[in-house]
Amino acid sequence: MRTFYPELEPYDHGNLDVGDGQTIYWETSGNPNGKPAVYLHGGPGATSTPKQRRVFDPARYRIILLDQRGTGKSTPHASEPHADLATNTTWHLVADLEKVREHLRIDRWQVFGGSWGSALALAYAETHPERVTELVLRGIFTLRESELFWFYEGPAGQLFPEVWSQFVAQVPDASPGEYRAAYHERLFDPDPAVHTPAAVAWATWEASAITLLPNPDVVATFAEPKYAVAFARIENHYFKNLGWFEDRQLLRDAHLLRDIPTVIVQGRYDVCTPPVTAWELSRELPDAQFTIVPDAGHAFDEPGILSALIEATDRFAQATR
Repeated sequence: MRTFYPELEPYDHGNLDVGDGQTIYWETSGNPNGKPAVYLHGGPGATSTPKQRRVFDPARYRIILLDQRGTGKSTPHASEPHADLATNTTWHLVADLEKVREHLRIDRWQVFGGSWGSALALAYAETHPERVTELVLRGIFTLRESELFWFYEGPAGQLFPEVWSQFVAQVPDASPGEYRAAYHERLFDPDPAVHTPAAVAWATWEASAITLLPNPDVVATFAEPKYAVAFARIENHYFKNLGWFEDRQLLRDAHLLRDIPTVIVQGRYDVCTPPVTAWELSRELPDAQFTIVPDAGHAFDEPGILSALIEATDRFAQATR
């Protein structure tokens, strides 16, 4: 079974002005002359992490990480009390990726994304298929109402009732179907006494459900207040708008990707993004390699998922396409 490559540090990094008063943090590591690959982090609202560099062979890949708008080292940060997310949409992020690619003078690159990163990868590749050499996707998420209702309006809470009860306690007057809207009011209240507890509850709910077995370290990372506020605000903003996608758009337009070598990796017991969406995507991409990991949840670093992802990047490292 494959596991992470050794730790490594970036050899270059910066903040790129992408307009709208926004800068995007980017970094490159590995081989400056290697095969370009960009890792798209999840959320939306999470951030890049050093572990993400380590799913690529640093001798063979030029590894690009970035923080999407409002997250990590990108500016302004979405945790600021009066954060304005009007110019933070899927299509702004797709345009940002093109600006980063052009800034780094990359013609084509492998696109790697899990969870929300898989949605952004699909949106980018369906918009710019000529710029994508391969797709490596994990924990498929397309922001359909059915997917969002499952995880944020009650059904998934039946599997984690003790954490779900803390989630709904923040919005006691809301009912199933109303939780996202009720959270929106609290998360975007400028008073930290209002938005911080709501954000921590939102982030704690998600962190508690993304691993097959409980992982207190993951929960603690998500529950750190600054991280939680940015994470919850951006997620809620995107989910309120269904990602600015038409119904089934990412699945409907997947035929545009049929000439792109694609690997889809999915945990069997993924509560956050259940396997049905990955299965539906595999039906639209019959030549894709589709792997269901039998003993995994959602997180990319669960052993079986991680092994399948690194097997994919190792195989694609040989490709000259």
